[in-house]
Amino acid sequence: MGISYEDLEVGKRYVVGSHTFERDEIVRFASEFDPQPFHVDEAAAGSSMFGGLVASGWHTCSVMMGMLVRHFLKDSTSMGSPGVDDIRWLKPTRVGDTLTMTNIVVDKRVSASKPDRGIVETRWEGHNQHGELIVTVRSKALFGLRHPGAAS
Repeated sequence: MGISYEDLEVGKRYVVGSHTFERDEIVRFASEFDPQPFHVDEAAAGSSMFGGLVASGWHTCSVMMGMLVRHFLKDSTSMGSPGVDDIRWLKPTRVGDTLTMTNIVVDKRVSASKPDRGIVETRWEGHNQHGELIVTVRSKALFGLRHPGAAS
């Protein structure tokens, strides 16, 4: 069995994975889900405030979610999430950028109404290859307890 509630420590940082954003991928995602000119048209993007093609923030978050599921939540006791509290896109994700995701446990508590699970608050951070923080996400997730009643 993978990670359960008891394994997650407040303050611990988990490096989840990395992903490089390629031009065709950026355009394909944006064409379907966020077809703003600076995501789909190189000429328009060149004359935009970004000065070139950039990934949709939603694309960036989707990639992070995929990494989280494949490299952190796989085989865990995850029961999903009651929601995302905050997303901040701090810098654009450009063609060729490699985003590395870190997941930080901010807080955790056993559910008062369902003591077989815990609520874990996390902060996702995405840094580019230059070490610049480009995106943050604050969310909560539900994790099953390996030993209900033993954790506090």
